Amino acid sequence: MNTALTLTYALTVLLLIATPGPVVALIVNTAAASGSRKAIFTAVGTNWASLVLIGAAAWVILTSAAIDKAWLSGMSLLGCLFIGYIAVGTLRECLQAPAASETAEPTPKAGRGGLWQGFMVGISNPKDIIFFIAFFPQFIQITESFGKSMVVLSLLWVFIDFAVLSLYIFAIGKISSPRSNRIISLASGVALLLIAAGGLAYNLKALAG
Repeated sequence: MNTALTLTYALTVLLLIATPGPVVALIVNTAAASGSRKAIFTAVGTNWASLVLIGAAAWVILTSAAIDKAWLSGMSLLGCLFIGYIAVGTLRECLQAPAASETAEPTPKAGRGGLWQGFMVGISNPKDIIFFIAFFPQFIQITESFGKSMVVLSLLWVFIDFAVLSLYIFAIGKISSPRSNRIISLASGVALLLIAAGGLAYNLKALAG
């Protein structure tokens, strides 16, 4: 096994996942609004999406298929629209809800997060799509066997992804209160909206060019 390449991949994945983006914003939002258990299921959904993207990357490598940049931008554009939809729903929910007092018990919101929403945000996350299609193939030579390399890369991704997201969930659980949960939900909604708007602008420019 190429240890240096493996460590480079692990560090790249760690930085990619830890950097705030749609998945982190959704996980933080879900943990604050619906509790740690729902957030864990959401994280499982994003992991599931990652495995699908890894499978797509493997297909690209095996077939030596060239990904059309317009197709990639179009997929990212749809992802941004979905992320924007979640952001708008989150902000509307937070702004319409009455401000909670410090002593009030937080009311879990059944519709927030979950396995399916985690999968949809993960599969439509522009930075993950670009990473798996454009950068993932560069690490495929960590072993002499394509199959072994795919297994190692997939397991490393799942482990690091779940570990980082679990730390976010744990941290939110420690500071959880009705007031802080409302602030976190608002901040997460704004973050998702900004990510969606930035992604839309970038991909529309790419498609126009």
